[in-house]
Amino acid sequence: MSVRILIVDDDKEIVELMAIYLSNEGYEIEKAFDGLEAMEKLEQKSIDLVILDVMMPNLDGLEVTKRIRKNSTIPILMASAKTNDMDKILGLMTGADDYVAKPFNPLEVIARVKSLLRRSNYTQASKQDHVIEAGPLIIDKQSHFVQTKEGTPIKLTALEFSVLHLLASHPNRVFSSEEIFDRCWKMENFVSYKTVMVHISNLREKLEKATNGEKVIQTVWGVGYKIEA
Repeated sequence: MSVRILIVDDDKEIVELMAIYLSNEGYEIEKAFDGLEAMEKLEQKSIDLVILDVMMPNLDGLEVTKRIRKNSTIPILMASAKTNDMDKILGLMTGADDYVAKPFNPLEVIARVKSLLRRSNYTQASKQDHVIEAGPLIIDKQSHFVQTKEGTPIKLTALEFSVLHLLASHPNRVFSSEEIFDRCWKMENFVSYKTVMVHISNLREKLEKATNGEKVIQTVWGVGYKIEA
């Protein structure tokens, strides 16, 4: 299956030039000439990497990056005629994976694209065993680390992490308080459902604070708790 790259720039000559070079490398190319068109392409197509200009009409590259990062971790290579360090830092902090200054050598862009794709493939492979994506969250069982897809770390207690990982590992499945207690506390006797309720409440508070109020853990009244796929 070929890799599909979206090139976004209001300078059509740059788009066409990069399309030629990247097509010659075997990549499938999609083109957009402003931010709004880029978002439409991302909704319509499965895109593996985005090359994104910063200064564009309708929707600039920084805003496009923010919107992409709300639900996707695809590599973003940002390109800009702005060359000072603060512009580069702003682009990377917004969510871009790499930054190249205009005017650029197409061969340099190709090298950066290949590097980002290798990194992305390695990351995806490493995620298979111990990393789970649940809504806006990335949960790493190996390191007991949780962060949002935008990169904000979320500090949890060991029990909170255990509860979150249990629910995220079984999307759409409803777990009763008793089952959560049994699996996460690993004690023979279930003392009180309130023990689970308190931890769920604290966990929700931390998750909602980090995700601007998003309801990650759902309550199924009279049954238990779940995280939807």
